[in-house]
Amino acid sequence: MSGCLMGLKPAKITDVKFIGIAIQHDNLGVVKIETDQPGLYGYGCASMTTRLLAVQTIVEEYLRPFLMGKDPDCIEDIWQAAYLSSVYRSGPVLNNALSGMDQALWDIKGRRAGMPVYQLLGGKCRNAADVYRHAAGRTPEAVAESALDFMRQGYRNVRVHMRGTGQPEKTSATADSTMLFEPRIYMRETISMIDTVRNHCGDKVNLLHDIHECVSPAEAVVLCKQLEPYDLYFIEDPLAAEDLGYFDILRNQCSTPIAIGEKFHSPHEWMPLISNRLIDFIRVHISLAGGLSVARKIATVCEAFGIKTAWHGPRDVSPIGHAANLALDLTCPNFGIQEWPGYDEAALEIFGGAPQEKDGYLWANEAPGWGIEVNEELAKKYPVTNAVPRQLGDMRRQDGSVMRW
Repeated sequence: MSGCLMGLKPAKITDVKFIGIAIQHDNLGVVKIETDQPGLYGYGCASMTTRLLAVQTIVEEYLRPFLMGKDPDCIEDIWQAAYLSSVYRSGPVLNNALSGMDQALWDIKGRRAGMPVYQLLGGKCRNAADVYRHAAGRTPEAVAESALDFMRQGYRNVRVHMRGTGQPEKTSATADSTMLFEPRIYMRETISMIDTVRNHCGDKVNLLHDIHECVSPAEAVVLCKQLEPYDLYFIEDPLAAEDLGYFDILRNQCSTPIAIGEKFHSPHEWMPLISNRLIDFIRVHISLAGGLSVARKIATVCEAFGIKTAWHGPRDVSPIGHAANLALDLTCPNFGIQEWPGYDEAALEIFGGAPQEKDGYLWANEAPGWGIEVNEELAKKYPVTNAVPRQLGDMRRQDGSVMRW
């Protein structure tokens, strides 16, 4: 199948590479697709930080031979064919590999057209994307000061989190545990922290909080109701993807806006919540869902049901992934807010042309495609590690049972 842009010579995919980079304390994955036309290539984000080597295997051993010789202009056809090429489809690993491929093809399309990707999606609905930052500290007062510091820098939206919250005293049942957590302790400490932050910061800042799925459905209802007086912009992940059936109960019990989606990888997870209007913000991690092609369809469906976008954007999303987030932020009428971690010096050196933040807004460059060039030689100085963050799989309750995080 051929779908080359009018007046341009047809191109063919000649190589697919995986670039692993460990920066900002996370493993980032980048897929590079090369073509038979000199200087025509594209980059895509495939950053599944805790299982990155599995994604690399899919890209190098399965997607690469599948893509060789194909026309990079046929993005939708290639995505569908690649998705169906695995008998057992979907899932975090396969979807991240597809995302790297998909975003790289969009980058190539933009470079061939001489336009930023956001232009290919219909052009801007807004000049820049409003972002939120993460304020944290060991005490409520420290969190409040962190939030105030972001406000002084011009940010209007701050997510607040108290480090070490929910930790009980060790008992004989937990003597060997490395990290303890008790939901009820966390709930009480969180209420106290948010009360302190609101009193210190006033009403001119939008506050957000992430529950991280770490309480039961019943406890989530209690906590969300207790947070109603603080007028939060949204509560993130009050329930886990496994607990979708509880969202109608939560919706009927409290008015605090709800955001979820960063761990979703299937339409069977997000569609019931969207079609039944059980959430207010969709927070899908674009690479986990399968790429830009999937995310723009999610955004369109959400628009029809009055749900806003708030794409997942922590530091384990590469600058290319953030550029994909931003392309949707600028073009979707139902944009809500964008999570933004900021970049460290290494990230800015490796990813030239990354989106820039100013006055609490994220701005795209006007270069074709993502407008990002990866310094692949410099990236070799930051090899990925096969390590899992300490708390994952080893956060336990006081009785020694493992906790979800």
